[in-house]
Amino acid sequence: MKNSTKGILKKHGWRIDRFLHHYVYFVFYQPYIRAALVCINFMDKMSWCKPLIPMIDAMYQRFHAKILIPEDAKKIFELNEDLSAISDRNKRIIPFRYAYKILFHEPHHIAVMDCPCRKALPPYEEVNCCIAVGREISSFWLEHCEKYNARKITQTEAIGIIEAQRKTGHVTQAFFKVATGGATGVICSCRPENCISFKATAATRKFNKNLSQSASSGYSVNIDTKTCTACGECLDFCHGEALMLKDGQLVYDTALCLGCGLCVDRCSKGALSLYCDSAKPMPLDVEMVKRELSE
Repeated sequence: MKNSTKGILKKHGWRIDRFLHHYVYFVFYQPYIRAALVCINFMDKMSWCKPLIPMIDAMYQRFHAKILIPEDAKKIFELNEDLSAISDRNKRIIPFRYAYKILFHEPHHIAVMDCPCRKALPPYEEVNCCIAVGREISSFWLEHCEKYNARKITQTEAIGIIEAQRKTGHVTQAFFKVATGGATGVICSCRPENCISFKATAATRKFNKNLSQSASSGYSVNIDTKTCTACGECLDFCHGEALMLKDGQLVYDTALCLGCGLCVDRCSKGALSLYCDSAKPMPLDVEMVKRELSE
């Protein structure tokens, strides 16, 4: 048994079911995603079946994501010390019942591998952009995921990957999953058309419009009406459909906004900016976590 396998076996203890789920999830990443897609397509067709709602809600509490703006992602990649925050107070940031731990052990150990969603969904791209932060998860990828082109990278390279993906309209997300310890550690770049997480949200909102696989970054958008020319160049990168043109003006719906910041990146006029929105979950800002929530 490989050392990284022993590590996750020890991590899950008597919960052998979670160990097996953890192992299968990463070692058979691509077929796992394809199986999940079958389930999502089934849910999409069964949206009339209201008794399924409790089961779907339970699933969302166990596997979900937190949207990250570039500044908060960069702070994660630049961590050089362990960070542990596992209390219920984390739900102010990650508002889900079960998977909400913020744990980074030896975070300077980083690996990247091919995104399984993009390999499983049209146009079937092979893009090396799924990032693992921390010795435990990155070591597991390096020892088990050669077929997904897993490789070790530096903190600077990780930041560069995120920046490149954002230029093509990909949202930065930190993923949480009960079966992998309920903690973050996987950070990927996603668009609705090639992300299983976004597709799951679209399918299940037919059951309950308030369900979302992704928690807001904690930021909303401010529009400088004096600078904005309503050119519409930001619209293609607004995956939550929070921005629209109406009567020659840019209109914004904060309730639909993911807070990803892509529209701010896209705006060549500098008319858009982000602000921390107290009406939304707190940002996953590791500086704030270290100051207020770490143990």
